[in-house]
Amino acid sequence: MSPEELATRSAEAMWSNDDASKSIGITLISVAPGTATVSMKVEQQHTNGHDICHGGFIFTLADTAFAFACNSYNQVAVAQHNSITFVAPGKLNDTLTAVAIEVNRGKRSGTYDAEVVNQNNETIALFRGHSRSLNATLIADVDS
Repeated sequence: MSPEELATRSAEAMWSNDDASKSIGITLISVAPGTATVSMKVEQQHTNGHDICHGGFIFTLADTAFAFACNSYNQVAVAQHNSITFVAPGKLNDTLTAVAIEVNRGKRSGTYDAEVVNQNNETIALFRGHSRSLNATLIADVDS
């Protein structure tokens, strides 16, 4: 199986159980080894008291891209530490897209950067995620 096929199958296995991401309207756009792209339209239920997208939803979008990127090798990986810098507000009806890219991947730890942009390609947030691999796979019948 090619690395691209493994990334796709790993993402399918994760997505089938990812009720949190689906429940807030996140869509998985693409996945490849060490990278993933997700998007979400900002709807009324995503806005806060300032009438902008709540930062927790932006964080969740970036974290979801990070999760699919670091799990793209059929090796279960979880977040060890994440941080986000909010650059500009997400607004009602914006379509936000997060692209996570692997910066470094060792035997048990990885570092990934994600950028969240709106439909005009304006940066909304910058995210850095640190992963920790567990001794488990997403797809039981495939060697990683």
